Amino acid sequence: MQRYILGRILQTMVSMLAVVTIVFFLTRLSGDPVDLLADVTADREQRAQLRHALGLDRPLPVQYVTYVKNVFTGNLGKSVVSRRPVLQHIRERLPASLQLGLTAMLFSVLIGIPIGVYSAVRRGRWLDQAARIFSVLGQSMPSFWLGIMLILFFGVILKVLPPGGRSGPESVILPALTMGYFTSAALMRLTRSSMLEVLGAEYIKFARIKGLHELVVVWKHGLKNALLPVLTFSVMLFVLFLGGAVVTETVFAWPGLGRLILEGVTSRDYPIVQGGVLVFSAMYLTANLVVDILYSYLNPKIRYARPGG
Repeated sequence: MQRYILGRILQTMVSMLAVVTIVFFLTRLSGDPVDLLADVTADREQRAQLRHALGLDRPLPVQYVTYVKNVFTGNLGKSVVSRRPVLQHIRERLPASLQLGLTAMLFSVLIGIPIGVYSAVRRGRWLDQAARIFSVLGQSMPSFWLGIMLILFFGVILKVLPPGGRSGPESVILPALTMGYFTSAALMRLTRSSMLEVLGAEYIKFARIKGLHELVVVWKHGLKNALLPVLTFSVMLFVLFLGGAVVTETVFAWPGLGRLILEGVTSRDYPIVQGGVLVFSAMYLTANLVVDILYSYLNPKIRYARPGG
């Protein structure tokens, strides 16, 4: 087990290095930030001074090695536009992303898992069909369209919720609902399929033969064993919420990490893009590592192959 954990940690570190490398070079393909930052009247000498101040006059391999060294020391550089540390920008945006991600995750779990369990227990009935329609709509409906419709109905027509921005606790409801609808549909489908597999197991039949109440059979014995893939998927979704909700954050003008990365791309702010993607990738890989390790403890039947074997 220890050898497996060590191997997974090494794989995570290699994956992070690959992410740093890919992001560093891909951001250079979007153009020269000097063209954006320099004044239109700037001459060649002024542009050269600006390029030197930004460290862009050095060879690309030197820039890459310097960036990797800085990352491992916790220095993600300074924003090209604001000249403020990238970590400061991330610390300012992270609370908003955490608030939105936690609320959307709560909505997804409270809606998706109970509906998935009921749909599996009442398989083939009209409520099961309705739940499956709910799932299909949630996974096929564009999030930007759903967000706009929610803004129009609740923010413009009824005027009961803020149409955008982060002004109070109620302002998180619409963006969280937009994000959570898609994921609750995915959780419902996963819970349903997992429960259907578990409900056909021999120990479930034995529990019913013993005369246990159906609620105990379903919610204690059935759901407990069906939750492992659901919990794994939920952890991955939460990390995705923190940095991948670019569309939702843009529609609702939500000041989160996803919108910060988008702003960095549009302004060719290399350090912001690199830092934001790096933080998001680190959270995703760390969550994936934790889930893999928990799998080995929660399910003793799982046997992992030795690294390199």
